Amino acid sequence: MADPDLDFTTAESGASATFPMQCSALRKNGHVVLKNRPCKIVEMSTSKTGKHGHAKVNLVGIDIFTNKKYEDMCPSTHNMDVPNIKRQDYQVVNITEGFMSLMNDSGDVREDLRVPDNDIGKEIESKFEAGEDFMVTVICAMGEECAIATKMMTSK
Repeated sequence: MADPDLDFTTAESGASATFPMQCSALRKNGHVVLKNRPCKIVEMSTSKTGKHGHAKVNLVGIDIFTNKKYEDMCPSTHNMDVPNIKRQDYQVVNITEGFMSLMNDSGDVREDLRVPDNDIGKEIESKFEAGEDFMVTVICAMGEECAIATKMMTSK
């Protein structure tokens, strides 16, 4: 008999939230996990090999959700985590109590994403109030989601 506590109906696809990459292979404008946050690399520099071993890579990244700046240093031969980032465009159907109703290409509607509390959020609300048809770009990484951009609807 099946165990009622095991429910696999909402299983993920098995994709990991991050994957390892050697520090020396990371590039500016790429992504990396710094202090357990998914970040876009805005600066990186490599120091010379010292008397005691490895060259070090200095990384400066901006959190892709909060725009907070993080820094880290790692030996160039070590691995660092790189977040798997998924990006999807949705049409804004409605905004109710701070939550957006979003429709994807196949017509599925989701209503679980908040209007962000930043300039993009203000832009989304003003475009919606003006009655414009527009899309929002939503990024998803490490279990978090956020609308990061808007764009006008283009007729196919």
